[in-house]
Amino acid sequence: MTAAATYGGLFVAAFLAATLLPAQSEAALVGLIALGERSPWALVATASLGNTLGSLVNWALGRQAERFRHKRWFPVSDRALDRATGWYRRYGRWSLLLSWVPIVGDPLTLVAGVLREPFWSFLALVAVAKTARYAALAAGTLALA
Repeated sequence: MTAAATYGGLFVAAFLAATLLPAQSEAALVGLIALGERSPWALVATASLGNTLGSLVNWALGRQAERFRHKRWFPVSDRALDRATGWYRRYGRWSLLLSWVPIVGDPLTLVAGVLREPFWSFLALVAVAKTARYAALAAGTLALA
């Protein structure tokens, strides 16, 4: 597999996994690290960038949520959005450190937009959370290899 295909495919998988669309980037990262053909840390950087940018899509959608919330295609149920809003109101911006958690993380990034979290604090917290998750996966994979 070419470097462009490897990194491009991982970027797209990570980007989609961070949006409200169902996708799985962790398996792609672990598989690519296990192949041993590319730098694990370049793969972590690629996945982190894609996943963080995908979360920015959620944040931007959240900024427009009231406009789109009741559209049929809107990907978050009222119940999930209300639950994520409760978490966010209770724990504030620090809840974004859980943006990597399955099921809860994507709605949290959307709610951050709804509640007007400033761009730079959103970006910093989400980037830290996403990168830490991928780095832990990479370290675990390398330790088992």
